[in-house]
Amino acid sequence: MPHHNHKKRVVITGASTISALGNDWASVKTALQNKTSAMRYMEEWDKYQDLVTRVAAPVDDFTLPKHYKARERRALGRVAQMAVVATEQALANAGLTDHPVITNGRTGVAYGSATGSTAAALEFFSLLKEHTLGMINTTTYTRMMSHTAAANIGVTFGTQGRIYTTTSACTAGSQGIGFAYEAIAHGQQDVMIAGGAEELCSAQAAVFDTILAATRNFNATPHKAPRPFDIDRDGLALGEGATTLIVESLEHAQARGAPILAEVIGYATNSDGVHLVRPQQPTMEKVMQLSLEDAGIDADEIGYVSAHATATAGGDVAESHATYNVLGKKPISSMKSYTGHSLGGCASFELWSAIMMMNEGWFNPTLNLDNLDPACAPLDYIAGECRAIETDTIMSNNFAFGGINTSLIVRRF
Repeated sequence: MPHHNHKKRVVITGASTISALGNDWASVKTALQNKTSAMRYMEEWDKYQDLVTRVAAPVDDFTLPKHYKARERRALGRVAQMAVVATEQALANAGLTDHPVITNGRTGVAYGSATGSTAAALEFFSLLKEHTLGMINTTTYTRMMSHTAAANIGVTFGTQGRIYTTTSACTAGSQGIGFAYEAIAHGQQDVMIAGGAEELCSAQAAVFDTILAATRNFNATPHKAPRPFDIDRDGLALGEGATTLIVESLEHAQARGAPILAEVIGYATNSDGVHLVRPQQPTMEKVMQLSLEDAGIDADEIGYVSAHATATAGGDVAESHATYNVLGKKPISSMKSYTGHSLGGCASFELWSAIMMMNEGWFNPTLNLDNLDPACAPLDYIAGECRAIETDTIMSNNFAFGGINTSLIVRRF
């Protein structure tokens, strides 16, 4: 049985995002309520003749703010830039800008991306291809390294606590939040900067294209993809962005009179141990059960589920049945129908937006869910319109290549 008596309570005191739907809650909320998809045709990819998928959701308006110096501009690849800016805004949102706790060793970082900056990787690997160091410079490695987002957050804001670098593909953000929750619950840190980020890259699109997991039928009608849970879904479409949550012990937050967005009450992560890319329903079920046990609640307390739901053939089916078997017929929807799949960036964005909707008493529909695939479980799929739901407790689930599963439970504070 889990031991709740000695764990500290853990809350989220600030959050911010750089996303294809907007960079603050007001813009994201407007996009969700207007059912505005961020998906578009990628003219930038037309030069890759044999790339079939051409739909994605880039953050078209992002540039590093002017107060970042030239040295920082050179040292930060796009993924780290978005992570650092989202973090700067989240710290301000939490009332922690320049607060002594950030630099005294009591603040840590738990942050991930599926990969580092691919433009820098091109410089790096030119040595192997062209046999010359001509493209490599002093920042090449720090921009391409897989922990570039986490490390640059630590350096930019001067944190001296622990750094977890959660480079676990689509669960990078949720493991970031989960490890932050555990570090605070067990008293190892007072504050954690948590989340995930990803920059859009044609090579990542090619990865999913090659295994036939990327959408290919909607290049002419990009808003019709992706289609989570729909009979006509034909794979994922990529997105990008960064979302940072400030995770803090309740006592530390209350002592400084901090705003509290929600309380993190449950987290679990496990692995399939079966196949690198084929989702496994039994271990998906297990991770949700473990999260409920960690939270010390029953399934009937969950009022809404934020689905991972990437619109792949097998993933949506396995996830829907796992959810149904553990939770019953719950309201559920997928944020990826708006933003595409931002890999390391998706989980923290999905949890944050679900928290904001919970606090306002409504949840987004899944776009393009016109005809439910009968192979999916009989959940209460929110489709068509936003739905008013009053609930104090929600679950957010994510599943990654490598057979990595996560489940987070948050409660209204």
